[in-house]
Amino acid sequence: RLAHTNARTAVVGISGGLDSTLALLVTARAFDMLGRDKKDIIAVTMPCFGTTDRTYQNACEMSKKVGATLIEVPIADAVNVHFRDIGHDPEDHSVTYENCQARERTQILMDIANQTNGMVIGTGDMSELALGWATYNGDHMSMYGVNGSIPKTLVKYLVEWVANYKVDDASRLTLLDIVATPISPELIPADENGNIKQKTEDLVGPYELHDFFLYRFVRQGFPPAKILFLAERAFGRRYDRATILRWMKTFFSRFF
Repeated sequence: RLAHTNARTAVVGISGGLDSTLALLVTARAFDMLGRDKKDIIAVTMPCFGTTDRTYQNACEMSKKVGATLIEVPIADAVNVHFRDIGHDPEDHSVTYENCQARERTQILMDIANQTNGMVIGTGDMSELALGWATYNGDHMSMYGVNGSIPKTLVKYLVEWVANYKVDDASRLTLLDIVATPISPELIPADENGNIKQKTEDLVGPYELHDFFLYRFVRQGFPPAKILFLAERAFGRRYDRATILRWMKTFFSRFF
């Protein structure tokens, strides 16, 4: 895609989470295959209200290790101006509070891509798309979404595989810490200890269940009753029937 579009750069928004890490690794691999200088990968970190030191440091570390050009654009001031413009109370941590941050980040990435004759590499994965767990006109859009066909559980596995087989020891430690970090959009301020407060799987459900539902439903075409039957046998030691059914209802509700 890079060759076909004659894009000079690839712009990746990095958060220190699984999806953006995989997108960065894929982009670096593409540049290697093309024999191009990885300095033309522009890794952009955009810290805001929910960014933790752990994810920030991991994002910066991995960008440097792959040889990308790291740019930091703090967005808190811009988002606060936007809150003022639309009359939103910054203490109201609603979906507006969250999505204003995500849309600001996408605007920055798109504009940097315009500046550098590049394209924005999307980070959103298949599980997020299936569940609608992305900000419309925010992180759900890009110029090329490399993770769009990869469910979250596989994203985690791939990053762990790269850590164990494809990088040096220092990079391995960073990647394994990213794998061990709770999945979060980090759009709500951290807790009093500076740790991630907003955990996706507490809100939308375990991705191992959702990816199971998604595969059995979309790929195999099984009806809900059969999927529930199979899920009880696959996950019965970890989740009781009521829990599986609860998240299954969430899955189908959000999917449709």
